[in-house]
Amino acid sequence: QVQLVESGGGLVQSGGSLRLSCVASGTYSTINAMGWYRQTPGKQRELVARVTDLGFTNYADSVKGRFTISRDYAKNSVSLRMNSLKPEDTAVYYCNVDADSSGTIKTYWGQGTQVNVSS
Repeated sequence: QVQLVESGGGLVQSGGSLRLSCVASGTYSTINAMGWYRQTPGKQRELVARVTDLGFTNYADSVKGRFTISRDYAKNSVSLRMNSLKPEDTAVYYCNVDADSSGTIKTYWGQGTQVNVSS
């Protein structure tokens, strides 16, 4: 099992910045990909950014150039630096981790952290 603890959400004005962090703990062999998804009411959860165990990253088109994902392999953590925030970035952001436990890769989710961007 993997536990994910998120922090860093909040309220910010349009054009502002926030940093989200997520720390993984628990019982697992390795952590593969780590990333962030977001969801607004009535919509499907969507990928924001993801980083693999080899450091490859991918971003949603809507956040490219504004958001940066980074990973601390020693601390089993992942962060999302969000710059030039827009009202449409308002959502609940979820940390996502794929971890290998006893040869089985499972996906884990954090509890979510609210990001509100005012216009």
